[in-house]
Amino acid sequence: MSEPDSHELDALRAELDRIDRALIERAAERQRVVSEIGRIKNSAGRALRDFRRERQVLDGVRARASEVGLDPDLAETLLTALIEASLTRQETERVAASGRGEGRTAIVVGGLGRMGDWTARFLAEQGWRVVVVDPAVPAPGTFAVRDLDDAPGDADLIVLAAPIQVSADLLGTLIGRGTDALVLDLASVKGPLIPQLRRAAETGLRVASVHPMFGPDTRLLAGRHVLFMDCGKADAVDEARALFAETMADCVDVPLDAHDGLMAWVLGLSHATNLVFADAVAGSGRAPDELAEIASTTFGRQLAIARDVTHENPALYFEIQRLNPDQAAVLEALRRSVERLIGAVEQDDADAFAERMTAAADWVEGHQRARRRRTHPEDPES
Repeated sequence: MSEPDSHELDALRAELDRIDRALIERAAERQRVVSEIGRIKNSAGRALRDFRRERQVLDGVRARASEVGLDPDLAETLLTALIEASLTRQETERVAASGRGEGRTAIVVGGLGRMGDWTARFLAEQGWRVVVVDPAVPAPGTFAVRDLDDAPGDADLIVLAAPIQVSADLLGTLIGRGTDALVLDLASVKGPLIPQLRRAAETGLRVASVHPMFGPDTRLLAGRHVLFMDCGKADAVDEARALFAETMADCVDVPLDAHDGLMAWVLGLSHATNLVFADAVAGSGRAPDELAEIASTTFGRQLAIARDVTHENPALYFEIQRLNPDQAAVLEALRRSVERLIGAVEQDDADAFAERMTAAADWVEGHQRARRRRTHPEDPES
């Protein structure tokens, strides 16, 4: 490269650096405006999210991008990321402003686990004085102990975010001891807990069952589901729902006895499918870098999901497969689907293959329409 070319390249890079700094500064300015909008909405009791307004913003950005020679898809991607960041900020600030937990104590059992840690942070943002109970606590103190017996006895809220069988045993302990606290479990499988949950309600405990349908890395609750199950104390369910009142989570009531049947498909099947995919690839004899060089878009997307699944807690994921009484039927359905696919290929039956693929596409499209109806009820196309 000649010296003039080198000088020109350095000048252009310096110009890029200036533009990048300006972009960051304007994004920060946008976030400050977002906070003010959130404050006004909160004072007026208005919802944080306005899908119609978001669509107007994105349509306007796409139009402006076309005018200035920028790819409209790139412009929408950038603004979508900024909108999500804005919603996250507004939601976090509204939760903090609620002060729902001010002056009250919450105990999170299993608080060093990933979901337990998320719960502890979520409650702390509301002003709760959070005490973590976990046998892995390295140095017990005021806000972290190893045993429930060492936690404050006058807590207002007890959240069981421990392994499923441990949570069942702890419910038995709380039934025997008695407590005035609101008691919630976060188990992914409810079957092993149902007898204790119902007995706890019968003995007077304010108990409800909750299932956050998202992972511990989640920041924005917009579009996320939180399931609530009545164990015999409807007022406890109302109290549990109130913890998410300032968020944009979609709170859904589910009958306690129906939970595991639904989760076998929503969690169990998706986990199993991704574990089988990753296991098949890992056992293929192909080196990771060999496939990385020629990976398709579909392979990359599937591998990204499989990576998330395989990096979760194996003990928890085994519990989801093993302890759910409805899981065996789902795994059998997965087996039959694989066998039908193999059969169609081995028998050179293109019609059977197409029939199953078309039926699957119809179901998936129906699911997408149902999702749009829930998230965009004002959209005539949903």
